[in-house]
Amino acid sequence: MRNTFSGEFCDLIVTSPPYNVGVAYNSTDDVLSYEDYLKFTEKWLGNCYYWTKNSGRLILNIPLDKNKGGQKSVGADITAISQKVGWKYHSTIIWNEGNISRRTAWGSFMSASAPYVIAPVELILVLYKNEWKKIGGTRISDISKKEFMDWTSGVWTFNGESKKRIGHPAPFPKELPYRAIKMFSYVGDVVFDPFSGSGTTTLVAALHNRIGMGLDIDEQYCNLAKNRLSIELNLLKMGKQNYAEDFTK
Repeated sequence: MRNTFSGEFCDLIVTSPPYNVGVAYNSTDDVLSYEDYLKFTEKWLGNCYYWTKNSGRLILNIPLDKNKGGQKSVGADITAISQKVGWKYHSTIIWNEGNISRRTAWGSFMSASAPYVIAPVELILVLYKNEWKKIGGTRISDISKKEFMDWTSGVWTFNGESKKRIGHPAPFPKELPYRAIKMFSYVGDVVFDPFSGSGTTTLVAALHNRIGMGLDIDEQYCNLAKNRLSIELNLLKMGKQNYAEDFTK
């Protein structure tokens, strides 16, 4: 898969890989053994490292942990694999979805016998290739003072996305790539998502004067992403000047 691209091309990767929790994707088996899932993770993280520029960043949305199929320290394991393939660790943002409806098991209810502790949060890892300080590019940032002050907090609170509204089994909300792109890239940078899905990262990149690129193995999801781009960019062209700024509301 490394030959998909000839070498380093992206300034920023914003992505969320399959979580291996049985999501019904069209073209991906989301029920691997945990060992095979970690091997898959190491492979795609290595490819992304190869494709990223020297001062490029990776903003990676992953689970903190999971209990489906047995308790697994997913966030810790993927963090370790990231560093194994060459990524350098910068920080971790906690995404507080405020969503406790995902709870599917309590263990021993109201008993010390074997309770489950499940945090309604996800992780957003901030990684980089070789140099944290960005050099090159336009050096034009479009983040406001308030955004910068708010988002440099290590806890981000916003809702998830509706599968039914988007038409994809595991979309993430525009707010996530919106913050990542404005905080960690310059205007004109190349922003890449190797698990494009419904095209959210690519769409947000295009709305904010970046070059968005997405990759997905499923033709239906690629068409969904292209349709979203076409519709939403046309809305912007038709004179809805505040559209790009208001999409998170």
